Amino acid sequence: MRVVVTDETRFLRTPDGAVWTQGGLTYQLWTRYLSAFDSLRIVARAMDVATAPDGAERVDGPAVELWPVPYYLGPRQYLRRLTRIRRAVRAAAAPADAVLLRVPSPIGSLLAAERDRHGLPYALEVIADPYDVFAPGVLRHPLRPLFRRRYTAQLRHQCAAAIGAAYVTDAYLQARYPTRMSATAASIPEGHFPASAYVDRPRTVERTRGAATLISVGSLEQMYKGIDTLVEALARLTTTDPPVRLVHVGDGRCLPRLQQLAARLGVADRVVFTGTLSAGEAVRDQLDAADLFVLPSRTEGLPRALIEAMARGLPAIGSTVGGIPELLPADYLVTPGDVPGLAALIRRLLADPERLADASARNLARARDYSGEVTGRRRATYYAEVRAATERAHRAGVPGPVAVG
Repeated sequence: MRVVVTDETRFLRTPDGAVWTQGGLTYQLWTRYLSAFDSLRIVARAMDVATAPDGAERVDGPAVELWPVPYYLGPRQYLRRLTRIRRAVRAAAAPADAVLLRVPSPIGSLLAAERDRHGLPYALEVIADPYDVFAPGVLRHPLRPLFRRRYTAQLRHQCAAAIGAAYVTDAYLQARYPTRMSATAASIPEGHFPASAYVDRPRTVERTRGAATLISVGSLEQMYKGIDTLVEALARLTTTDPPVRLVHVGDGRCLPRLQQLAARLGVADRVVFTGTLSAGEAVRDQLDAADLFVLPSRTEGLPRALIEAMARGLPAIGSTVGGIPELLPADYLVTPGDVPGLAALIRRLLADPERLADASARNLARARDYSGEVTGRRRATYYAEVRAATERAHRAGVPGPVAVG
């Protein structure tokens, strides 16, 4: 059986037909679906390029193919090309296919509507919360309130209609977007953390000599990660001992805005934007060189970047959104946008080596709950049950529930 998976990643395609990603799901990670299915079709956007950029990795390969959707950026281009996008999505999955939608997603929602229309089953991987994505202060758009209502209701319907749903959180998303009573939800964190992602032992943190380094990781396409809040907090840390600097790993269209903010606040010399780095060793080297990971997000599912930092034994601060409170204790959390609170917490932690050492040990232990071995077994079980439920639904002619152990 083939599985058709929708995804919002924007891929690159070279003239030879090869498909590439920069920091997204690589071929090795896509093959996780092959534990239960014979082949995989990815339904996503792909932009044609002359050559693959340095550091890009392959997406397609044996038993894994891309079904390209007309490329677009933002709501305006999406609406302008909607007819062609809808046509491509409708043709992506045959009735006999298993379908897994990574939601929330415009592409996934189009395919969900098509399956609903024909009474065909689909399952979900719920990786984010549109209620938070379109919250005030997160996204600047005149239609933001409408988007929030529409896409929250849409995801609730999809979870209620699906034959199964795997959530990246333990409880947060499940409470807001429950499955129907006849379907059992699974908790499967996003991402894959191999043994090499983990340090052997927690840090023995001593008082930092020289400048203390804060690190944040995430896309700058939108202001979702709250890096502007972090830069403003950094500007308040002018009298700390040791002095504090910030390194951010990631790139996107909001980078110039953040650089201008740092310059206006007089901290441009204490902020380093590395741009996008290859996943794995390059990012881990930056984490290992830092003293404190900070993720003041305005919206999250369960942040992979935070788990990766915890796996390096790095003390961390997060915000009170999404699944972050499932990873960090309450006294390591701040409300989104709370610049004074964030600055005060950073100051207190950097001045307390013993507390940093305790946080290192706790974070490393918690991160081991998300190792590839642990989540791989849960994911393989879920995919096998999706396949079985899809087969039952096709035999019965109606969707049926997924039982996930």
